[in-house]
Amino acid sequence: MIIAKIVHDDEKITLGDLTEEIKKQPNIDECGAIFTFEGIVRGKDPSKTTDKIILSSPDPKVTEKDLEIILKEVQNKHGVKNMGVVHYLGQFLPGDAMFLAVVTGAHRHETRAALEEIIERVKYDLNFQKEEQGSAGSNIIMSGG
Repeated sequence: MIIAKIVHDDEKITLGDLTEEIKKQPNIDECGAIFTFEGIVRGKDPSKTTDKIILSSPDPKVTEKDLEIILKEVQNKHGVKNMGVVHYLGQFLPGDAMFLAVVTGAHRHETRAALEEIIERVKYDLNFQKEEQGSAGSNIIMSGG
C-alpha cells in the first residue's frame, strides 16, 4: 500500500496519524520493521537563522503524482510492504513539520534503505520552491536545496 499526499499546511496530519494508517494494513503481520522520518524546519545554522519558510509547488497535483511514482519505484527496488509520505506546502516556522514518511518491510535493512532513498528523492526529484526568510534576508531555493 502506498499513501502519497501533497497537502497545504491547514490540513493537519501527524506522523502518528500516518503511522497508524500504515499499521492498519492487512499485510502488517509480514513486517518486522517500521521506519519513520519527520523533516522539520531548522531555525539555526552556523552562518544564519531561519525565521520562516514558504514552500510551494507550481502544480501540486503533478507533484503528488510524481511522488507516487517515486514511491512505487522504491517499493519495487527494495521490496518493502507499505509506504506513506505526506509533504506539506505553505508557511512554516522553526520546528514545524514539512515532510513525513513511514515505511514498513520484512526486515530493517531494506526498510531503512527504502526510507533513505525516499528522503533523498523527495528532496531532489520533486518540483518544490522554498523561500527562506531570516538573518540572511530572503532566499529562493529550487528543488534540491
